[in-house]
Formats: sequence, C-alpha cells, structure tokens
Amino acid sequence: MASSSSVLNTGPGPSLTDPVRYPVSASPAVRTKRAFVLVLLTLLVPGSAQLVAGDRKLGRTALRVTLCVWALLLLAVVLLLVNRSLVISIATNPVTSLLLVVVMSALALGWALLFLNTLRLIRPVLLAPRARPAVGIALVVALVLGSGSMGYAAYLLNVGRNAIGNIFSSGPAIEPVDGRYNFLMMGGDAGDDRTGRRPDSLSILSVDAQTGQTAIISVPRNFQNAQFSEDSPMRALYPDGYDCGDECLINAINTEVTNEHADLYPGVADPGAQATMEAVSGTLGMKIQAYVLVDMEGFSTLIDAMGGIRIKAGGWVPMSGYFDEATKTHGMPLGWIPAGDQTLNGAQALWYGRSREYVDDYSRIQRQQCVQQAMLKQLDPATLLSKFEDIAGAGTKVVESNISSAQLGSFLDLAIKARGKDVKRLTIGPPDFDASFSTNPDFDQIHERVDQLLASASAKGAQSAGIPDDGTAVPQAGAGHVQAAGAVPATLPAAGSAARQPSPSDFTPVTTTPDGEPITEEMLTQLKLEGNEEAIRQLVATNGQCAPL
Repeated sequence: MASSSSVLNTGPGPSLTDPVRYPVSASPAVRTKRAFVLVLLTLLVPGSAQLVAGDRKLGRTALRVTLCVWALLLLAVVLLLVNRSLVISIATNPVTSLLLVVVMSALALGWALLFLNTLRLIRPVLLAPRARPAVGIALVVALVLGSGSMGYAAYLLNVGRNAIGNIFSSGPAIEPVDGRYNFLMMGGDAGDDRTGRRPDSLSILSVDAQTGQTAIISVPRNFQNAQFSEDSPMRALYPDGYDCGDECLINAINTEVTNEHADLYPGVADPGAQATMEAVSGTLGMKIQAYVLVDMEGFSTLIDAMGGIRIKAGGWVPMSGYFDEATKTHGMPLGWIPAGDQTLNGAQALWYGRSREYVDDYSRIQRQQCVQQAMLKQLDPATLLSKFEDIAGAGTKVVESNISSAQLGSFLDLAIKARGKDVKRLTIGPPDFDASFSTNPDFDQIHERVDQLLASASAKGAQSAGIPDDGTAVPQAGAGHVQAAGAVPATLPAAGSAARQPSPSDFTPVTTTPDGEPITEEMLTQLKLEGNEEAIRQLVATNGQCAPL
C-alpha cells in the first residue's frame, strides 16, 4: 500500500484537489468563481480556459490562433499609421476581402465552439442552483461580445464587398493628371420610361492627389455648345461643339449618345455617361478621369440611411407641387424647407437640391453643392459604422461609377485627408459669370478660371498666388460677374492676384420680412393663394445660400 501511495503522489501534473481542473472537490463559492473566470478567459484570451482546465492540446492550438490574430491586428494598426491606403485597399479588394470574410467567419465559428467547450468545463450541474442563471447569462453575453461581434464584422465586410462590386468597375486604376484626380458627378433621374439619364446636375470634383484639397466646378445643365475632348468619338460628329440648336444642351448628350450613338463606344458600359464626361473635359480644358452617376430618385434613400444631413439654409425653399403648363407656374407647394439651421431627411434633401421655383437654376446649383459637401462632411466613421448596412444597401440602388474598385483604398485615404479642409468652388454661371454666359460661353475665359481655381486648390499654387487657404475662386475684372442675392461682389485685381471672397458660410439666413415680421409657412401659403408670386420671390431670393453644419 505504501508503494502504491508513493506512485500516486509522484510525477508532474496537478493534484486531484486542484479546483480549476477538478472542481468536484471545491466548495460551491469556488466553483462559481471558477465558472466566471473560465468565461472571462475564453472572451479575452480564447484557448486559455482549455489550457488550464480542459483539453490542453485544444487550448494550445486555439491560443496559437489567438496570438496570430493579435499579431495581424497589431500589424494592421502599424500599417494604418504608416500606409493607411494599403490597409483600405486590402479591405476593399474583391479577392482579399473575400478571404477576410472567410477567415473571420471561421474565427467566429471556432470562438463559438470554444465557448461551448467552456460550458462543458464549467459543469453547470456542480454549481449552486442560484448561481447557474448568472453564469449562463455571463456566458451568453461573452459569446455575443466575442464570437457574435466577429461574425457580424464578417457579415458587414461581405455587405461592403458586394456593394463595391455592384457600384464600382473592375477596370484598370487611373493616374492623377497634373497631380490631381478629377471626377464627374452626375445627378439625374432614371425612370422606367427613359432610355439613359438626362442629368439635372453636373459637378466636377477635383482632388489634389497628395493633400486631398478639393475643388468643385459646377456646369449648368443648360450649358450650350459644349466642346468634346480631342480623343472623343463625338468630336467627329460635332467638331465645332455640341451646336445643333437650342435643344443641344450639355445634359442632352447622355440621352442622345445612349439612344443614337452607342456604337461609337464599343465595350463601354455606359456610353452616355462616357460621352458626357468627354464633353465636360473639353469644355473645361481639363482631363476628367472617371464619373459617378447618382440616381436622384433613389438619392433620398441614401440620405435617410445616413440619418439625414445638417445644413444652414439661407432662405425658404419650396417643395414644389404640380406644374401648370397653361400658366407656366407651379401649384401649391407640398411643403417648405425653412431658412436657418435644419436637419433634412431624404425627401427634403432631394427637394432642397432640385427645387428652382422662384429663383434661377444657379441657386439650385449652389444648394446641390451644399448637399454634396454636407454628405461628405457628415459621413464620418461613427455614422458609417453604425449605419453601414443601410448605407451600403442604399448605395447599390443610387450610385453607378466607372471608378476601379482596386483604387478605392487610395481614394478613401484622400477623402480622409480632405476632411476639415475648405472646398474651393466655381460655377460656370452666376454667381461667377453672367446668366447669359451658359448660352454664349467664352472657352478661353473658362479655361483661365478653371486654372486659377485648381491653383488655389493646391498647396503650392495657393502659396505662390497668395490665395488664402479658405478662399474661393473669384472672377476676373470685367467678366460680367453677377452675385446671388445677399452675396458680396468680388473682382480679380488687374495684377492677377486673388481677392478674398467671403466664405460660403458667411451669411445670415433670411427669416423675417423687410418689416421684421417672421416668415412662416402660413404666410407663404397665403401669398400663394393670393397669387402674389412676386412677394414670395423676394422673400425666398436668398435660398441659394447654404453651408453644411
């Protein structure tokens, strides 16, 4: 017996009285404490619970995987600090993102199995009856926080991957031109009864490839005699510009090419959008490399997915009713968007960007620019993460682009750099040109003004030209500058240096009549019922003024 006892008490390994590995001999209080510790170990260091209280081989394998994941996360953090665009490119690349989804799903499943194994190690039947529910709840919470979060992250990554595949192309990456990326943003309706979109808005986003400094150039939809770029197939049809009459507005190119000249663009997914991009390139004298087309009817869905946008509105904007062809006037507005600080939902933002009743087309352009800036400014990481699924789902219904998905990493990196920087702006019409300029444009003057704008939107150009960092492009003396109501005129001195123009946010919303009476929806409705259109026109004349909040 003595020799037998001696054998039992020799050799490595825990004693049978070890409460961690052999809880049978432990007190109820120790068993409860042990259960919570095992759950916490599985949550914080997956595999460690098995290593100390269960299958050591399983524990060692799981712990190796855990350490590898930690090392990769540490590497990702380091890369984010030194090469952020590379990390974003890996996450957005179709192949690597699919691999990440598979790996993260496998990790989530493996982690869930470790929690189930931990439950077996806890042996709930040994716990005091009152402790069992608390331990069970703790394990479920830990399972959701750990494995559940990992699985949900994999799901969101797959949602983003599918959205990227639906929105962006698989074509080659583009290179910056003169240090800048230039994108054409088109907004239009694509109803079932239409072949090709007829864009209601055309804006060029020019982004400095190093700093992210952005300039926005707006081209009115009624611009005439647009010049096609030298490499455009449409130049052979319109060598002197798109000059086939009063109906040949720049926004008609998309529909005409889609319906009549698609054969000039073999292999191009959207010939109309491509031809419009070439027309804007030739007109502005700058190379446009890619386009983003936004379906305005679905635009409100994206705004709602973001939780709305916040703006400071300079004047009241009508949500227009039916249009009476006989009197050439709109009926009673469906509603009004007041002046002042506002949070707009999707439907309101859509009307805010498209309404031109009582004012000219250029006030609408200013509001569209403001809505674009508000979206860029307010789509911060917190909003993106909290509403990612809704935003991604809305994006696939709203946005179409020929930007290569392989280049999203570098472009998202530029977007991050651009945050907080003032956007330079130019409109090929009021307030930067005469209202008649769109009908009889001077292309040399356009090219010169565009060059000035882009110089001000680059760090070197702004310093050498003496242009303030938060300035906007201003016109030359004698260019026929017409300011929107309430704006402050500005001219370019003869020496060629730029004058400081007030920031687009430097305005006071018009919320009262000249007599000091508050403007209300009831007042505007009553004026409409009386047929006093001119009074309404005067009260809402400043509604082109807008700034994102």
